Amino acid sequence: MPTVRLQVNGDWRVLEVGEKESLLDVLRERLHLTGTKNGCGEGHCGACTVIVDGKARRACITRAARLDGRSVWTIEGLAAQGHLHPVQQAFVATGAIQCGFCTPGMIMAAKALLDDNPRPTREEIADALKVNLCRCTGYVKIIQAVELAADLMAGRESPTETIGAGVGRSVARPDAVAKATGKAQYAADLFFDGMLYGAVLRSEYPHARLVRVDVSDARAMEGVHAVLTAEDVPGRKTHGLVVEDWPVFAWDKVRYVGDAIAAVAAETPEIARAALERIHVEYEPLPVVTDPVAALEEGAPRVHDSGNLVSEAKVLRGDVEEAFRNAAVVVEQVYETPFNEHAFLEPETSVAVPGEDGEITVYVGSQIPFSDQAQVAASLNLPVEKVRIIQTVVGGAFGGKEDISTQIHAALLAQATGRPVKLTLSRRESIRVHPKRHATRIWLKTAAGADGRLLGMKARIWGDTGAYASLGPHVIKRAATHVSGPYEIPNVDIISYTVYTNNPPAGAFRGFGATQAHFAAECQMDILAERLGISPLEIRRRNALRVGAVTAAGQLLRESVGLPDTIERAVAAIPEAQALGDARRTWERGGQQGRKVRGWGMACAFKNVGLGGGVADSAGAEVELCEDGAVEVRIGAAEVGQGLVGVASQIVGEVMGVQAEDIRLVVGDTSLTPDGGATTASRQTFITGNAVRLAALDLKAMLAQTAAEMLDSSPEAVEFVDGHVVSGKGRVSLRALAEAARREGRRPVVRRVYTPPRTVPLGQEGDVHFAYGYATQVAEVEVDLETGDVRVLRIAAAHDVGKAINPRAVEGQIEGGVVMGVGLALKEELVLQDGRIVSDSLAKYKIPTVADVPEIIPILVESPASEGPFGAKGVGEIPSIATVPAIVNAIYDATGVRLTRIPIRKEHLREAIRARWGG
Repeated sequence: MPTVRLQVNGDWRVLEVGEKESLLDVLRERLHLTGTKNGCGEGHCGACTVIVDGKARRACITRAARLDGRSVWTIEGLAAQGHLHPVQQAFVATGAIQCGFCTPGMIMAAKALLDDNPRPTREEIADALKVNLCRCTGYVKIIQAVELAADLMAGRESPTETIGAGVGRSVARPDAVAKATGKAQYAADLFFDGMLYGAVLRSEYPHARLVRVDVSDARAMEGVHAVLTAEDVPGRKTHGLVVEDWPVFAWDKVRYVGDAIAAVAAETPEIARAALERIHVEYEPLPVVTDPVAALEEGAPRVHDSGNLVSEAKVLRGDVEEAFRNAAVVVEQVYETPFNEHAFLEPETSVAVPGEDGEITVYVGSQIPFSDQAQVAASLNLPVEKVRIIQTVVGGAFGGKEDISTQIHAALLAQATGRPVKLTLSRRESIRVHPKRHATRIWLKTAAGADGRLLGMKARIWGDTGAYASLGPHVIKRAATHVSGPYEIPNVDIISYTVYTNNPPAGAFRGFGATQAHFAAECQMDILAERLGISPLEIRRRNALRVGAVTAAGQLLRESVGLPDTIERAVAAIPEAQALGDARRTWERGGQQGRKVRGWGMACAFKNVGLGGGVADSAGAEVELCEDGAVEVRIGAAEVGQGLVGVASQIVGEVMGVQAEDIRLVVGDTSLTPDGGATTASRQTFITGNAVRLAALDLKAMLAQTAAEMLDSSPEAVEFVDGHVVSGKGRVSLRALAEAARREGRRPVVRRVYTPPRTVPLGQEGDVHFAYGYATQVAEVEVDLETGDVRVLRIAAAHDVGKAINPRAVEGQIEGGVVMGVGLALKEELVLQDGRIVSDSLAKYKIPTVADVPEIIPILVESPASEGPFGAKGVGEIPSIATVPAIVNAIYDATGVRLTRIPIRKEHLREAIRARWGG
């Protein structure tokens, strides 16, 4: 093996490296400099960017053997003597950090740029970051961070303090510094003494009977410590969030190309992968079904013995046929959406560590730690209290980390070997394995009167949930409840079908069925408006949900319905968007010359907050005053980049009058925190936020009583200010109160569980959901008529968020969602061929880059929810929902061509333009 001398962060190292060993592996596996992230291992994401001799380099495609005598700087070397580098300061200050997985690579790329070009233009910044992907932020605040860093480095700006607490303030996330310095630990960053490495053998076929699985050769390999198959699972052999239909290891047949057949634990990742090659599997291929409509036909291949229909949901109200008879216009159309890949930048990892008495601890970046605990315990045949799930920092999720991925396999291997086991999916394996956004086929028939009022809708929705149910029944039910759009429609006949196929499983993804449904609903609204001779703006004004309206599911809306305000504010934000008030489309009015034309589109959206539908939905929180005077907040809900830790910190700060530096957070540890439920359905700000608020209020009342006695005052007369309790008679510190409590043998801690207002199952009278978020987005696009290329120029995004706990963080959620929506509208499709994934890398499955970012104008509308913490509602999902149809409607406005399947690929648009206009 070659010997190289590397100067790493200023220190010289002498290392023996393999001929093909990457710099990334040397940094992470040898030197444990884990701030440099492995997002793909193929040079497609930029998460591993470091600086080599002053130039930004992707470490995963840089061979260490070629770097003899070279200088390498990683994120760990940037902060000098405990002081953040100006680039790090800027990323923290501007809110450019969410999940944080891309952050070290972004910061290193930005530093390399600024060292070479101290005052770059926005175009030069975008060029320097063109190979660095971010799935969370939408890049807007990253660009702002680089601009601020340039000013800080040149002395044009001074660092400003952005750390703080209190509701309504734009302050830095509590975890921002750890993520900016590379200290935040994701699951793959963990190492334990004696740790083994896991690997999983997966099916080569989308549907086949397993005739024989022979693992004897693999078990005989030197360095292999365990090879497990279905017969080695001591407990439950299946898992699932709704239906327990997903095998830990397939034993009778495989149903998609990601099905696990066997798992290996070995001394090194290389030995583990080699052992997979020594496992011999004999298959008997079976007929494949990949279309959900065809899967319901008589004689279709059965994916499961129970049949291919997983579930059916109905939204029925009024008399639809009568509405059609009385309508001035009836529009009937079919819309199609593809499978989408989450493309979170952190591939899945679990590290399982065995303990005494058969206990197992699993470190994992998950969205539902307590569900993981129950499912792992069931398969290991352990009492649930013997399994501990510790949530590590999560590098993005968007719904894709709700299901079991690596947790059970890692835990089984650790149980079998008695040693810690790390199991990490490669990027290609991640894409192959985890659930996607459902592909859907949506048939809509909508009726309106001559005055533009909606009269009725009939809809049929087929959702392809793939080989296993995952959360499909809930997702496709949500599509049914949202396909009416945020409008009042008195008569509806909506049925949705969740269907098994041999495609990859589909489950939760940001928007949870509402994304697909709104694409159809909002395109339908524009078609109706055109047929009626009214404008896109006017038809939405006339039908928008408002206080006193009734949803298609029959729910009376009594408060917090800011949709009309979002409509007016989105259109008013851009003067040229007033064109949306004209009944004639831009292509009809003429006046645009040349091959590039522009158009405007708009779309509205609504999205439930919380699980609803009568499903139990609560979360717990503990707040404790510690001996050092700090306030510790313990919540079981998962922080996945959305900012829950900031919400909890700011709520405690607001209630108890303490600063952010005096607030500690423990998140997602099943042994230390109360259950917070799933991080899904935009629920955590509302539900966990309320649990934190109530616990903090109770602790405050407890401390006020003690302080009043010490100050010879009354509890009503004291105030909590800057870590002290004050009255007209003096002041006492929180630390002194903590010491007094412990002297008396009391522990000042409060646990509260918050349960939101009651909801009812779909079809029953009452509230299906306890709150909704609302949005309107306006998009401007430019279309090249010759090539079909579409460029999104501007998007105004007005969102009713109830109350913005942290306005800048809410803006970041909107910007990130909008850019994700741009990708869904124009780029993103998981391409399948007979159940096999074709777009199995970040080079083939293209998500937006910094070059795709339009001007985004986030607009916060605050229509408070009386039950929400300080009036807040969730905002995690809704930002991307309205973006897709707004862009599609804008393309029609520019070209007169309407496509009803997304993404709008340029070749399809070009052909449609030629078919419509000739040429």
